[in-house]
Amino acid sequence: MDKSKRLFLKSKRSFRRRLPPIQSGDRIDYKNMSLISRFISEQGKILSRRVNRLTLKQQRLITIAIKQARILSSLPFLNNEKQFEKSESTARTTTVFKTKKK
Repeated sequence: MDKSKRLFLKSKRSFRRRLPPIQSGDRIDYKNMSLISRFISEQGKILSRRVNRLTLKQQRLITIAIKQARILSSLPFLNNEKQFEKSESTARTTTVFKTKKK
């Protein structure tokens, strides 16, 4: 078989389609924290559309919902858990010196 004909043959691999991250019944809203939290990284950043596997319209709605939740203080702007852990471990301890009595 020629190389030119070989290029057009389809592969026989089975393809399993991934389920969409947002179901048709899910409502994209700033109050739906369980849905919104899936699209935020550990540092509190909004994940990209490529990572989320969302459509352009869904990504825009998610972004708006996250920003509204941040403004209303139901979602933090930054996730400071790692910084908080570091500050606890590096906290200074004060030592008390005992004075000798004569």
